Amino acid sequence: MDNGIEIKVERIHRLDADSTLKGFADISISGCFIIKGLRIVSGKNGLFVGMPQQLGKDGKWHNRVSLVDEAVKEKLSDLILSAFDN
Repeated sequence: MDNGIEIKVERIHRLDADSTLKGFADISISGCFIIKGLRIVSGKNGLFVGMPQQLGKDGKWHNRVSLVDEAVKEKLSDLILSAFDN
């Protein structure tokens, strides 16, 4: 990745259910910390990666992790979907 940040897919968990949720991914960032529970979802335009979410007291789902840089978000998505396809 850019800026010396190394992102590695640590684990892919595929789901066999007939659902739009196809699996989960765990990633490590520069060997310093791990983000678990990124969602692999089938949408109208194909597979996409969603951030881990938590159900709030308001009954709505909220992302627990947000990416500010769109280029990093796209590279992360490409990395996870490539690992999911293999």
